[in-house]
Amino acid sequence: MANLFHKQYLMTAGPTPIPPAVSQAMAQPVLYHRAPAFVEVYARCLSRLKDVFQTQNDVLVFAASGSGAMESAVANLVRPGEPVLVASCGKFGERWVELAEAFGAEVVHHDAGWGNRVEPAELERLLAEDSGVEVVFTTLSETSTGVVNDIQALTEVAHAAGALIAVDAVSGLGAVPIPQDDWGVDVVVSGSQKALMCPPGLAFAGVNEAALARAEESPGRRAYFDWGATATGQRKDPPDSPFTPAVTLFMGLDVALEMIEREGLEDVFERHRVLGRAARAAAKALDLDAFGPEDENANVVTAIKLPEGIDGAAVPKLMRDRFGVTIAGGQGKLKGRIARIAHCGYFAPFDIVTTFAAFEMTLRELGHDVELGTGVGAAQAVFLEAGVPAAAPA
Repeated sequence: MANLFHKQYLMTAGPTPIPPAVSQAMAQPVLYHRAPAFVEVYARCLSRLKDVFQTQNDVLVFAASGSGAMESAVANLVRPGEPVLVASCGKFGERWVELAEAFGAEVVHHDAGWGNRVEPAELERLLAEDSGVEVVFTTLSETSTGVVNDIQALTEVAHAAGALIAVDAVSGLGAVPIPQDDWGVDVVVSGSQKALMCPPGLAFAGVNEAALARAEESPGRRAYFDWGATATGQRKDPPDSPFTPAVTLFMGLDVALEMIEREGLEDVFERHRVLGRAARAAAKALDLDAFGPEDENANVVTAIKLPEGIDGAAVPKLMRDRFGVTIAGGQGKLKGRIARIAHCGYFAPFDIVTTFAAFEMTLRELGHDVELGTGVGAAQAVFLEAGVPAAAPA
């Protein structure tokens, strides 16, 4: 018999939990996408997205997942037979390689290693060795490992070598700072289902004039993801879309972006800092190491090395099926070796406290010697010291 008291908690880095107000907005009757009522929502979302990207550039929107935004970058920037450099440090960085190869690029792949940052000095060395590279692809927050790269420094290196840089910020945008204009990042791509607190289905590409110019110099090999066509439509007054937009998702996005605006972007970043700090403190109190370098900026996902001697692959399953808390395990070569606890988007302190309570019980069930409450107490101490409220943003 189903246990009606078995409440479910979603603690993955995408999809992430959705605020009730966002769900309610999407439950409204569907609007015609040419009707003034929707055009008003569409225009408001385009404006508010610029605030989150911290840019005056176009933020182009497509009905797709975050991977669609990545493909749009490759489709518009890659020229068949020409070299591009991909600097990866995990599974999602490697997706740039797959996409670039699919569009005919000669890929120079720098694999920094899963759990390592992409080092600016190494990128500088590689670009000096291959002066033909005009585009660099890399990642802000590598969801498979929890690592956050220094995009400001990597952008400076790319530009010094005369290259553009395109950054996968699918999980990082809205959780950790990436001020596109201040740092001069040419392309920032993201998706709706992570820190922006919406369901999957909207893809975003913040594109500066240099990137748009490169796309215009090499037309073809794209239609739906053509940046020029989308930019032309979005710049109209009122704005328009060359293809039918995801109307219902825009209704939810409008509410989610209003919540971010009301909380204040800097306060959003601070909330994520405190959540990340609490998760790392809880893991440390349990004598478990974080996967990857120690980093106060790694506030999207906390990846924790699982203790040897237990069935690591069973941790996410037991947490979900027995305790109702869904986290992510390791992917690929990290399967069974790490647990990934997300805190990007609609998360608050008690989400972390509940998750580590379930995590401790899971480890105990699997035979690891755990003093219950150790990690929970460490997280609570961080929240008390920070003086943050326990409620999620509203």
